[in-house]
Parts: sequence; C-alpha cells; structure tokens
Amino acid sequence: MNKFLINWLISTLAIIIAAYLIPSVYVSSLLAALTAALVLGVVNAVLKPLLIILTLPINVITLGLFTLVINALIVKIVSLIVPGFSVPGFWPAVLFGLVLSIINIFSHSSESKRN
Repeated sequence: MNKFLINWLISTLAIIIAAYLIPSVYVSSLLAALTAALVLGVVNAVLKPLLIILTLPINVITLGLFTLVINALIVKIVSLIVPGFSVPGFWPAVLFGLVLSIINIFSHSSESKRN
C-alpha cells in the first residue's frame, strides 16, 4: 500500500511538471492532478495492454513508435474524463506522454537504486 501511495504521488508530481513544461496542457489544481494520476494509472493498467495487443502488427512495423500514439490516446481519454485536466490536441498529448515517461523512468531508476 505504501508503494502505491508513493507511485501515485510521483505520478501526480510528474503530471504537474509536464503541465508546467508544456504550455497548452492545463491542470487546474492539486486535486485535478491527483485525480488525473489515479485515472491515468487505472486506464494504463486496464486499457493499454489491450490496445498494445490489438495494434501489435502496426507496432512491429513501426518498431514500437506506435506506442506513442497509444500513449497520446490514453492521455486524451484521461483529459476527457478528469475535470480540471485538459490536453487540447494530439501533439500536446504525445509530448505530455513523453515527458511523463521520462520523469517516471528517472523516478523508478532512483527507486530501484534505493532498494
């Protein structure tokens, strides 16, 4: 349970940082960022594996780059669900997903060094 809360807070911080770095992404409050991080985690756990499997041929042909499109789609879905979290278009969603992934890579690599 403790690890879940830490990951949730790191994801929330990543969403706030990404919204700060990408001018068109809007997060209205800390509550909106917390909710977006929770919904993003749930959608990533439930929908993303299904989308990866369904688009496997395209993903193989593009050498995995189609995963960026899937990430952007997931970010757009979350922005439609969560009030106070807005990503206006496809390219900001792609950039948001990239920034979020980079921040999560750094946070998880530092977490694995601690253990």
